[in-house]
Amino acid sequence: GAVLVSEDGEVVSSAHNSVETSTDPTAHAELKCLRLASAKLRSWRLLGCTLYVTLEPCPMCAGALLQSRVKRVVWGAPNLQLGADGSWIHLLQPIQKNGKGSSN
Repeated sequence: GAVLVSEDGEVVSSAHNSVETSTDPTAHAELKCLRLASAKLRSWRLLGCTLYVTLEPCPMCAGALLQSRVKRVVWGAPNLQLGADGSWIHLLQPIQKNGKGSSN
């Protein structure tokens, strides 16, 4: 799952992966969380927000995180097949990271 938190510590949005149940290959928790937050804040720029996510984001989600201007990503487990924060490819360097295996 994923939780997006504002600089003030307020939970802006949360979501879970529903790829299987929705038969939508883009229904990753990160993307759903970003969509909900953007609608709630009425902005695609999620400046100052931190995303907490169970699994290291994939390249698709990493691209969306970069586009949304999220300040920080914290993930709990590496995604050895498609991890975009160093486990497979490095895409999240511009974002502060505190995930396992990531720089602070």
